[in-house]
Amino acid sequence: MTNYREIQAPLRTIMTPGPVEVDPRVLRAMSTPILGQFDPAFTAMMNETMDMLRQVFQTNNKWAFPIDGTSRSGLEAVLCSVIEPGDRVLVPIFGRFGHLLTEIAERCGAVVHLMECPWGQVFDQQAVIEEVRRIQPKVLAIVHGETSTGCMQPLDQIGPACRELGVLTVVDAVATLGGTPVKVDEWQLDAVIGGTQKCLSVPSGMAPITYNEVIEKLLLTRKKVERGVAQEQDRLEVRVPIRSNYFDLSQLQDYWGPRRLNHHTEATSMLYALREGVRIVLEEGLEARFERHRLHERALMAGIRGMGLELFNDVPWKAPMVTCVKIPAAINGESVRQMLLEQFGIEIASSFGPLHGQIWRIGTMGYSCRKENVLFVLSALEAVLIRHQAKIEIGRGMQAALDAYGVEQAAN
Repeated sequence: MTNYREIQAPLRTIMTPGPVEVDPRVLRAMSTPILGQFDPAFTAMMNETMDMLRQVFQTNNKWAFPIDGTSRSGLEAVLCSVIEPGDRVLVPIFGRFGHLLTEIAERCGAVVHLMECPWGQVFDQQAVIEEVRRIQPKVLAIVHGETSTGCMQPLDQIGPACRELGVLTVVDAVATLGGTPVKVDEWQLDAVIGGTQKCLSVPSGMAPITYNEVIEKLLLTRKKVERGVAQEQDRLEVRVPIRSNYFDLSQLQDYWGPRRLNHHTEATSMLYALREGVRIVLEEGLEARFERHRLHERALMAGIRGMGLELFNDVPWKAPMVTCVKIPAAINGESVRQMLLEQFGIEIASSFGPLHGQIWRIGTMGYSCRKENVLFVLSALEAVLIRHQAKIEIGRGMQAALDAYGVEQAAN
């Protein structure tokens, strides 16, 4: 019989676009003793978490709660609860995760219409609006921040236009929530899905969502309470019930709402983590947090340019929490990543699809978005590139980053 040792995870500086380093206060919260899911102390925490999520989503929606599961569980919960077989869905694709929205919608039985642009670009909002008018879909499903390309799609015109046209907007804000404005009400978005393991600096395992009364009204037409917990007032048969039981938002409303109808056993420690994570976001202040992400983005970009490397996403629509760097010619990008991890304990990411092997992606998200991390990754990347005989400007990157931070040389 093999004897296994206690877990001893190595310390890493995680500079990927997710997961990121977890705030120590969140880790401490996760060690809080377990409570029963209907203990008044625990349901009070559920209510507090909902209230704080509304503030992070910048919404007055009644419904704002997490789905238990990784980020795509939130995407699937919203889409499978909203889409009926045969519904038209429009998906504008500008990176990997537009393809994910497409696949989920197809599995829900939707007739999916696509718009595509080259990876590294985003859509002109009017082009999307014109396509919505042409297709007349039930749902527009779109990514806000595309981590595969480090690009961010503007939504402030798309949301109001879809609202006027009676089209539901479902937005993947997994990468952006907590790191840049996600203005659910101002942009008139119907349903928005966030993630914990990115700018919120909480472990992967929950997907915060919010949706408005238009979505709620639709859910109630498909609501079917499972027989084992149904009460006299609950309908057991509906024309087109939500196909998933676990991801059924109509039942989850009764679980998170005052009725507290049993649906599943809540992921207690993850709820502790999420509550602490969003509390920290609000304690810092949304605008201060957004500016922190922009500050460290500017310093990282300055350092990369100073080193003589080329940025892939040096564009007006760049997402502030993901910086993409073109891998220099004749340099093995995976060998560089491996050496960063083995020699410095730093993890950065590669990419997907047409960008695989072409770029590195460096995340500055949440708790990982700190000055010491930015300076460390720049100095380590320079050292590794020198070892790989890359033609770079030695010493220039770090100085450019320090200049971006406004660090002055000490007087002799």
